Amino acid sequence: MKVILLKDVPGQGKRSDVIDVADGYARNYLFPRGLAVTASKGKIKELADRRQTMARKEKELEQQARELAARLNDLTVVIAAKAGEGGRLFGSVNNKDIADTLADKYNIELDKKKLVLKEPIKQLGAFSVTAKLHPAVQSKIEVQVVEEEQKQ
Repeated sequence: MKVILLKDVPGQGKRSDVIDVADGYARNYLFPRGLAVTASKGKIKELADRRQTMARKEKELEQQARELAARLNDLTVVIAAKAGEGGRLFGSVNNKDIADTLADKYNIELDKKKLVLKEPIKQLGAFSVTAKLHPAVQSKIEVQVVEEEQKQ
């Protein structure tokens, strides 16, 4: 019996796969648990349409990520922080600070989890930060940490 999997089934296949299984396995295990439906012509056509829609959305998301990467590549994010002797910061600059600065100064909303920092920045200077915008798209952001002006 041909069935379309609605969820991943270990040893059988992934979601949306069309597989051939024994009639008893389908009736007694897959159907009652909502793991599969019978693969009729209508369901297979519906599945093909859904895959096509998903592919179109994925392509659209990748294009948006590429446009954002182009904007970020030309950008130098300047962050002011309090520093002591030798350029050591009081505290550190992390991915949340960088994301907040992008939102405030450049009007670019970026999730802090997409910014990859090996460790927080604890020195004044220029640093390169990777932004993983999409599985196929990455961008480098130049971050310049400068000393905050002291008010007297």
